[in-house]
Amino acid sequence: MRLQGRWQARAAWLAAVLLRMVVRSLRWREEGAEPIRALHAAGQPIILAFWHGRLALIPEAYRRIGGQRVKILISEHRDGELIAQVMSHWGYEAVRGSSRRGALKGAKGMVRAARAGYDLAITPDGPRGPREELQAGVLELARWTGLPVVPVTFSAAWGQEFSSWDRFLFPWPGSRAVVLWGEPLHVPADTAPADLQRMQGELQAAMRAQRRRADQLIGAKGHEDQDP
Repeated sequence: MRLQGRWQARAAWLAAVLLRMVVRSLRWREEGAEPIRALHAAGQPIILAFWHGRLALIPEAYRRIGGQRVKILISEHRDGELIAQVMSHWGYEAVRGSSRRGALKGAKGMVRAARAGYDLAITPDGPRGPREELQAGVLELARWTGLPVVPVTFSAAWGQEFSSWDRFLFPWPGSRAVVLWGEPLHVPADTAPADLQRMQGELQAAMRAQRRRADQLIGAKGHEDQDP
């Protein structure tokens, strides 16, 4: 078990180094970032919401808006440990749990982090999908904490889209990349269940449209034709 853990730590370090090298080679473009920078400048923590398949560039996108303290909800599955270790190299601290496995534990950990002044990060279709189907947990978290949900996504002109359930996109070195930030969404503490369900559908549609627009802006042919 110790040997397996050692190899996993090395794999995570290698993956983090590779991602940093790729990130430094990209030609970046971003939209909608200034209002999010303003929230950070005002000391307002946020909840980052992004699809599981568009995770790769979010750590750098977060750094570029001035983000410093963030905790990410990561599955308690074995593959979640590798993701947690990779993200730790970017300064992301992990809260273990998900919308299915360890849900209560994860929710409590994220609420505690919000009260301590952290930004929160969550993939609302994780840990195993269905792809781009938004679970209610992100809006519940916003209702409990009072933090605004900020949708974010990226696309790359050149990259590898894997055949995994989430169609994970990893950009090639030197690619053009675009990051799109959405408008902050506030969920009042007294939101009724029916309104919460409506907001869930609206946020899911907005995040899918945001991802499609990123693909179209960057000219990433093929991605936009593969909606859920």
